[in-house]
Amino acid sequence: MVLVIVFGAALLVAVLLSGLAARSVLSTSLLFLVGGAIVSDGFLGLIHINASSDIVRVTADLALFAVLFTDGMHVSFPALRRAWRNPARALGLGMPLAFLGVALLTHFLVGLDWTTSFLVGAVLAPTDPVFASAIVGREEVPARLRQLLNIESGVNDGLALPFVLVLIAAAAPAGHAEDVGFASIALELLLGLLFGVALPLLVHWLVRFRLLGAEPRLQPLLPLAVGVILYAACHLTHANPYLAAFSAGAVIAALAPQAKERFEPLGGALAELAKFAALLVFGALLTPHLFGELSIGGYAVAVLAIVLIRPASLLLSLVGTDFDRKEKLTAAWFGPKGFASVVYGLLVLQAGIPQGEEAFTLIAVTIAFSIVAHSSTDVPIARIFDVERLVGLPDDGNPSWHRRRSRRGEAQKRGTTGPDGHGG
Repeated sequence: MVLVIVFGAALLVAVLLSGLAARSVLSTSLLFLVGGAIVSDGFLGLIHINASSDIVRVTADLALFAVLFTDGMHVSFPALRRAWRNPARALGLGMPLAFLGVALLTHFLVGLDWTTSFLVGAVLAPTDPVFASAIVGREEVPARLRQLLNIESGVNDGLALPFVLVLIAAAAPAGHAEDVGFASIALELLLGLLFGVALPLLVHWLVRFRLLGAEPRLQPLLPLAVGVILYAACHLTHANPYLAAFSAGAVIAALAPQAKERFEPLGGALAELAKFAALLVFGALLTPHLFGELSIGGYAVAVLAIVLIRPASLLLSLVGTDFDRKEKLTAAWFGPKGFASVVYGLLVLQAGIPQGEEAFTLIAVTIAFSIVAHSSTDVPIARIFDVERLVGLPDDGNPSWHRRRSRRGEAQKRGTTGPDGHGG
């Protein structure tokens, strides 16, 4: 119950400060992370959680599933067909470069063996849709940039998982390797994709029956029912739940846009709750003891993975594209590590590999640094794009800019705004 009270108190403070957070570097995500750390064994000792606790794995797993499910609903297949090249570059070139860069730094600066170093690289290579959403959810940011980050962060978790599983098996001591092969990994991903496509199709088919159909006030629960069934089915059959969540969200958006629109307020609120709960629990793991276990080389890897490896790898992948310099730098900076890396890091720790604890400590510290860095810089960076609009610079025909400009002009005609555009 103490954990529930702490979560409720943190949620209340986050809601009360959310208006300020939307205008400043204050981050509600960081609030939950810090709150979890303060009440943990490392400080006040109100809650007792360690990395092997089931609550850590379950909350991170649920948060990632919920966010991928709602993010999948933002995928527009017509838009994706028109603009698939830039996300493909980020996934096909930027992600492998980040994977390789982190692995090399881990081996030479931390001293982990090559297999474990590549495992750390695979865990930290994917960006996270939870914290990328802090920038992709802002209309000030150009649509094509938001699309790039949204697609990349939504898809790369599933791409990294096979490498994580194979490298865990390769790093396991002789005679203790898990029964993981390419065939079983391919089956896990294939089942996830199959469930993610088939279940929404089945529900859409049922809804079209004349005697069936949800009344308007219950329609938001239809996608929720799909998500709940999908989550349970994936875990019962060992199908990949993250690929299933993202693909199911995309199929629902394509087949039933009205159901998607009705679900969005509820889905967004549930995803936020899952995110905040997972952040609180993850924050409880960030004790002084954990930070004290990491070497100087480990801290160097954590910092360089955020400020050098991700930016350099994505900038290289975007060479020759039509993004301007500001857009490229923004895309390169927003490579946050989050719940996917938490879940994969827990897999590493629970696998019992020889250097698993050292690898998890490095992964956890890197994720913590990433959350702090990225969740506190989304507002200032978004404002850079918004300033361009305020001074009259067009944004590639972005309709939201023109709508705001039109509304501002109409308000000035009515005398409701001052010369600076703000209410008088």
